[in-house]
Amino acid sequence: MVDPNIPDLNRRMTGALEALKREFGGLRTGRATTSLLEPIVIDAYGSKMPLSQVGGVNAPEPRLLTIQVWDNSLVNSVVKAILESDLGLNPQADGQLVRVPVPELTEERRLELAKIAHKYAEQARVAVRNVRRDGMEEIKRLEKEHEISKDEQKAWHDDIQKMTDDLIADIDEALKHKEQEITQV
Repeated sequence: MVDPNIPDLNRRMTGALEALKREFGGLRTGRATTSLLEPIVIDAYGSKMPLSQVGGVNAPEPRLLTIQVWDNSLVNSVVKAILESDLGLNPQADGQLVRVPVPELTEERRLELAKIAHKYAEQARVAVRNVRRDGMEEIKRLEKEHEISKDEQKAWHDDIQKMTDDLIADIDEALKHKEQEITQV
């Protein structure tokens, strides 16, 4: 019996869910979390670097993030990248320390963030469905070339569909949780 590489399909689908969770980490909620600054990339030493590679990010208070920049010459680049990040944050440099106060979210901004979360979730669903399509095409090809029987094709089809349904349910659950986090006042 030929295996249509189910573990690879599962890995790719799970990767879409993990990417969604990383995207959600970058969405503001009303609390300061270090994951909020993870997507930010800094122009440093002639290349693009993640913020975590140029300084230590901490959340000493619920409404404050601090970045201890290791190289004093990069402080302005860090401030500029945070300002341009579309997170609505206003960093202030104090020597090698950059303070980033996290203001309360307005109702309008909460709704906007919820829409962005829905967009991210839909992108993850599409990615999972694309992986499902690839798997389905592979089992159809194997059956057409008589490498697997009709019964095996049906069984693989059912397995791939169940895997897809489970992951889409996980995506929906992650979205529901993130929406609650965003809309909580």
